[in-house]
Amino acid sequence: MSKILFVMTGVDYWTLADGTKHPTGFWAEEAVAPYKAFRAAGHEIVVATPGGVVPTVDKVSLVAEVNGGQENADKIASALAAMTELQNPIKLEDVNLDDYAVVFYPGGHGPMEDLAVDATSGKLLIDTLEAGKPLGVVCHAPAALLAAVKTDGSNAFAGYQVAAFTNSEEAQAGFADKAKWLLETRLTEAGVQVQPGEPWVPNVVVDRNLVTGQNPASSAPVAAELLKKLA
Repeated sequence: MSKILFVMTGVDYWTLADGTKHPTGFWAEEAVAPYKAFRAAGHEIVVATPGGVVPTVDKVSLVAEVNGGQENADKIASALAAMTELQNPIKLEDVNLDDYAVVFYPGGHGPMEDLAVDATSGKLLIDTLEAGKPLGVVCHAPAALLAAVKTDGSNAFAGYQVAAFTNSEEAQAGFADKAKWLLETRLTEAGVQVQPGEPWVPNVVVDRNLVTGQNPASSAPVAAELLKKLA
């Protein structure tokens, strides 16, 4: 059995271009689906957030409309409630990478607010990359890659191929014209090579030890790829 680190947003809002704080957090499916896959394979999960804050679920991610119906929404809500690790996160600042075999970042709009500018997270991402450990990042969580800046000012993920929540999906979600910045655009500007797939369908990109997924539907396939690397 290995220990897998979930690095999660510590905020419950996302500041829009007009200064409005949009209620958010992490996206339920993106935590639940990988959690279930890792636990079923016998692995231990540890959750870390900036400051050790208990992460907040985006309430929209629990509604029937985004989960293929009420039955599946209920299953996700039930699985989320059983994730006791969420109630006892460690401080991101206290993470010792040597303790973990895999590092995983679920998304939601929260990472756009905090992890995108979190230097501690950025260093952890760089260290994970350099250690060759499997690193999974899903949906809006690739915003955290923006903080992975090396001493020379370049991004550690420049030249890597990734999947991430696309500008097209942000537009369809109704936020493209409200956001301060768009994830696909900022990653591209940092030299990260975004490989967009069709909106809302699974799209997983594997580049060296980095496994990325485009959207919530990609979270379970990302977990499967991480388990392959762990094996």
